[in-house]
Amino acid sequence: MATSSGSPAPEKETFTKMAKGDVEAIGAHCQMAYCHQLDFLPFRCESCKGTFCLDHRTETAHACKNEGAWARARREAELKKSSSTPPMRSSLLTPQPCASSSCKEKINTPLKEGIHCSTCRRYYCVKHRLPEDHDCKNLIPLGTRPKTTVDAQREKALGAFSKFKEWNRKISISTATKAKDMEKLVPKSKATVSAANARNALMDLKKNAKGEASIPQDKRVYLLVEASADTTKAKHPSGKFFYNKEWSVGRVLDAASKALQVENVNNRGGGEEAKLRVFHVEGGRLLDFSEKIGTPCVTGNTVVLLRGVGPPAPDLIEV
Repeated sequence: MATSSGSPAPEKETFTKMAKGDVEAIGAHCQMAYCHQLDFLPFRCESCKGTFCLDHRTETAHACKNEGAWARARREAELKKSSSTPPMRSSLLTPQPCASSSCKEKINTPLKEGIHCSTCRRYYCVKHRLPEDHDCKNLIPLGTRPKTTVDAQREKALGAFSKFKEWNRKISISTATKAKDMEKLVPKSKATVSAANARNALMDLKKNAKGEASIPQDKRVYLLVEASADTTKAKHPSGKFFYNKEWSVGRVLDAASKALQVENVNNRGGGEEAKLRVFHVEGGRLLDFSEKIGTPCVTGNTVVLLRGVGPPAPDLIEV
């Protein structure tokens, strides 16, 4: 089509021209050294903050200089969140019976939540939630180590020894009282009174002690023998006896138990709970059956017959 001036009319364009730089504004070049491909949907690496194409988007593909930083930061954030947020109670409850042996009611259900006892560490229904309702004091807490036979024997031994510590204390008080009374009657020094008391007690022990007449005088050891109340049937569970220094503790035990009417089942077998043992008060320990009585004991000492206190344990308790 020609114009009035005779020059041809310009043709109408059917496309839109883009200004210089608009292509780069749409996408981005891959930062990989030998790639630099223009990608209209580039990927951002959260570890090194670089921009890459589809082929080099992974940390391994572009040899990331800060590999794993994004994963570590995410893991630390999750751990911090979990430590600051209290644990949620699971919505999935596992029904179980009440821990009381006499109860069959189901707990830990949507309608009946179990009540935890912090003492015995068990779960109970509402009816048995109180300690006195489920006999809490006689239950071993869950997760604790039950007492072994050795523990039970040790506790029994300590209990027996505590009785004789009290017995020793009363004897000491009685002796001290007698010494004070004598001191009032006869004005003597305390050392003289104490020595006199010791001599009188020793003379009384030797005078009234019983034993085998065939034992030579120079071989005799004079002892005061006591028996705990739970071991003897005699009205007076004590006595003064003399034994041969060369005798074993086991032989002395046999003679003493017979004299004090104490049942002795040591030779019948069985456990330690039925056996008799000899406790040396001055030495503060149980004597072994095989040792000679004259080794630990001297004239004037006291030994006690105990039952169920276990084998000898030196230095178990100080008397």
